[in-house]
Amino acid sequence: MEEELQETTELMEFSEIKGIVRRHRWHFLVPFFLGWLLVWGISWAMPSIYRSGTMILVEQPAVPEKLVSSNIDTDIQHQLDSITQQILSRTRLLRIIDHLHLYAQDRGRVNDDVLVERMQKDIEIELVRGDDRKLSSFNIYYLSRDPGTAQRGTNELANLFITENLEQRQERSENTTKFLEDQLEVARQKLAEQEARVREFKDKHIGELPTQTQSNMQILSGLQNQLQAQEDALNRAKQQNTYLESLLSQYRALDHGAAKSSEVGTGGLAAIDKELDRLKAQLADLSSHYTDRHPDVRKTRDQIARTEKMRERVLADMNSGTSAEPSAAAAAVESKTPMLLELESQLKANRIEVANHQAEIRDLQAKVGQYQSRLNMAPVMEQQFADITRNYEQSKANYDSLLAKKNQSEMATNLEKTQQGEHFRMLDPPSLPTRPYKPKRLQFCGIGLLVGLVFGGAAAYGREKLNGKVYTEKEIKKLVPFEIMSEIPLIETPEEQVAHRRNSWMAAGAAVVIVGVILLGSAITYLYG
Repeated sequence: MEEELQETTELMEFSEIKGIVRRHRWHFLVPFFLGWLLVWGISWAMPSIYRSGTMILVEQPAVPEKLVSSNIDTDIQHQLDSITQQILSRTRLLRIIDHLHLYAQDRGRVNDDVLVERMQKDIEIELVRGDDRKLSSFNIYYLSRDPGTAQRGTNELANLFITENLEQRQERSENTTKFLEDQLEVARQKLAEQEARVREFKDKHIGELPTQTQSNMQILSGLQNQLQAQEDALNRAKQQNTYLESLLSQYRALDHGAAKSSEVGTGGLAAIDKELDRLKAQLADLSSHYTDRHPDVRKTRDQIARTEKMRERVLADMNSGTSAEPSAAAAAVESKTPMLLELESQLKANRIEVANHQAEIRDLQAKVGQYQSRLNMAPVMEQQFADITRNYEQSKANYDSLLAKKNQSEMATNLEKTQQGEHFRMLDPPSLPTRPYKPKRLQFCGIGLLVGLVFGGAAAYGREKLNGKVYTEKEIKKLVPFEIMSEIPLIETPEEQVAHRRNSWMAAGAAVVIVGVILLGSAITYLYG
């Protein structure tokens, strides 16, 4: 029941509005048309603003990032903000205004700051992000009253963005490379200083370096073996010296008389046999350790040969001395002179050999002491060398790292110079606008209809309230507290009926004309606005 009452109320309200419009049709139509015409006319009175735009694509590097890494900040958002601030600066915009002759009608009437502010408002930058929220492209728009000017302004701005991006990236890349080169030069000088210190330390402590400890131990072992061999050779030479002195003294006894020659010969033969046995034993011992070409082996063989020859001579002397007469004994003594000279020569050579062995032993002992001192100083040298080499290794590692970074930066700079890195590319040339971007005249048409409805409705409603007439039952109930029992219909004369019909036809015609004019204006706005 309540829904039916609400529907009846709404129907009555619509009927009231309809009745008001019907009764005051002229008061509705004229303000309605004038309201629409006013808004529509204002839209055409406003200057047309054209907008030209283009899309700038953020091109990814042509070379994969894993092969050549960029040496500049890869945040394209920050880079674009920096470029935008530079391009929208007062100096850049004034240069564009002068170059394209923008705002010619306002030049001379306003100062440059006003022109710059106006152009900043006429420039629009719209960012386009991908699914990963990363900037993939952006649109540049420029507004102007002339379509060609709008296109030229957009093209100039787009070229500035592309050029400025290339210049900034190249400059940053070159600055990074220059910084790395400066740091590399500092590292190179420091490395050279460390190398000089290491070289000086090596030159100063040659043979005492920790890396030479093993070779020093081997050399020391070899020197000790040589020292032992020289000591053994010295002992043998001393034994040979003793033997030769004994044999020489026996031969010299021959000078005291021939009677003693037999005894001397017999004692000398025993000494020779003893020395010969010793030399053979020594040869056997040397042969078990060395080859036949070893100097000691060859020397011992020579001594054995000379001793055997000496033994043969002594035997010959003894055999000839037993049957000779005193004159023969004197001849024998005289014949022994070459033997005596040979013994003296051998003894002299032996003494020289002993002296040489002693000098060699002293030299080897000095060398052994030197290498033992080096081995004793090895821990200290190792610590000092470690301190020097540690600084050198750190300097070298820093130098190698900077060198690799510098080479990488140079490749990245070459990529930027050849436009193979990340750069901006104009996807399409700026468009030449054929329709105004502002004002939105078609929207103004719609707004004009609303304004006309408001004006017409207000005028009809005002006329309804000001004429003092009552037209509905609802209005009567508001005036008197009585129930309405019956209604008397409107009675018109023939003249009134004709006038009423004529007025209705004129209003209908006016409504048709108004609707036609509105449709025509809307069509013109759609086509040319």
